[in-house]
Amino acid sequence: MRILITNDDGINAPGLAAMHEIATDLAGPDGEVWTVAPAFEQSGVGHCISYTHPMMVSKMADRRYAAEGSPADCVLAGLHHVMKDARPDLILSGVNRGNNSAENALYSGTLGAAMEGALQRIPSIAMSQYLGPNNFHAEDQFEAARVHGPAILRKLLASWPDEREGYRLFFNINFPPESAGGVKGMRIVPQGFREHTRFACEPHLSPSGRQFLWIKGGDQHKPTAPGTDAAVNLDGYVSVTPMRADLTDHALLDTLKGLE
Repeated sequence: MRILITNDDGINAPGLAAMHEIATDLAGPDGEVWTVAPAFEQSGVGHCISYTHPMMVSKMADRRYAAEGSPADCVLAGLHHVMKDARPDLILSGVNRGNNSAENALYSGTLGAAMEGALQRIPSIAMSQYLGPNNFHAEDQFEAARVHGPAILRKLLASWPDEREGYRLFFNINFPPESAGGVKGMRIVPQGFREHTRFACEPHLSPSGRQFLWIKGGDQHKPTAPGTDAAVNLDGYVSVTPMRADLTDHALLDTLKGLE
């Protein structure tokens, strides 16, 4: 199997090293793992692409490239430049340092890369590691993802539907804020929503007296509704959420027909 990996934490992030280990296990001895990742951290850029300016791509080592762009840019660079003569069978994005459950998924560059992979007709999976008191100060924050990731990926790949039209499937996987031994299992769940938790901005003064705004997130340890992603993560389970790039509210279409 030929696998392309990327992330939004940057080419030197420890989570990318964890992802390379997971991908190498999955690819097997005859497989290949290629890396095209942002030269600098790109957290929170979502599905952004560098449409109005070019990006530089630098070869760092064999099958390892850094791109001055977003995670979605990295997917495009990987598919249409670095690996143009032998496209990957799978795209893996992550392992993100911090969860991309609930509303975080909408901001995530990690998810943006997987979404772009799906739009390019390549099976794509995003993986993120929730952080909390049980793993934040651990020597290996990504232990749960390293240990449980390969088996979960094999299960998903074995059951991947044969899709030929429309918006393709991609997956959002979040590992709980636990050590590997603390993981209780896997749950297939929908995306949740953290009530009363929002992104916001906070003003600060620079030493020169100029005012700057910092974007800040909300409490990541407020659970979502029972049976949704962040809720099962905080209960010790890996969440697996199937997603598509189609943003249509299909359930509301018939209700609104009367407005025509």
